[in-house]
Amino acid sequence: MYNGVLIMLQIIQARNVSLLDLETKFGLQLVEDEQFFREWQDNLLEITALEKHRLDGVKANYSNLRKYPPMLENTVKMVVLSPLLDLAGFYLSPFHIKSEKSVEISDEDEGVIVKGDIDVLVLSEQLWVAVIESKKTTFSLEVGWAQLLTYMLANPHPDKPAFGLLTNGNSFLFFKLIKKQTPQYAVSKTFNISNPGNDLYGVLSVLKSLGQLITSNS
Repeated sequence: MYNGVLIMLQIIQARNVSLLDLETKFGLQLVEDEQFFREWQDNLLEITALEKHRLDGVKANYSNLRKYPPMLENTVKMVVLSPLLDLAGFYLSPFHIKSEKSVEISDEDEGVIVKGDIDVLVLSEQLWVAVIESKKTTFSLEVGWAQLLTYMLANPHPDKPAFGLLTNGNSFLFFKLIKKQTPQYAVSKTFNISNPGNDLYGVLSVLKSLGQLITSNS
């Protein structure tokens, strides 16, 4: 059904895809059973003191930039996401990064149309990262749910689970999708860089653990 999914996704423009579309056309179901998606909670890899130090720097950099809005385009990837992917080892073999076409998003804020993009990065054939980029850093993660799940549904290995990370630079949400007769997905808690402490520790730990899981199952 991989080719069938791709054909359907081509017919529905990515920017217009909604969760309702995915539910009605592909039978996608949200699973709220905590046992469905344990990979973001159980047997997570430890992160080192040096990695924590670097992540503290990432948080400080982002917090400083947030004082001077509007943030420049691509700031999310440059300041926050790139260090995370580097520390998680996703710039090294067997992983490789390719970028899918951006999806434009827009929102009206006090009478002004604010536009942004959702960039989807493919780290492997089982792991996708969707980045919401905009001068309006308060874009909710929900604007990217359907777009990320759309790419995950096109997983060329339906016998293996697909994983995703959605971020706007401030918040991070992990996804798991299993394609069976009825495709099902679940989400993690939301990690937020503004929380006390440093939630980036948890984000990196989950990324490293998913990377190890994918390579061990390949």
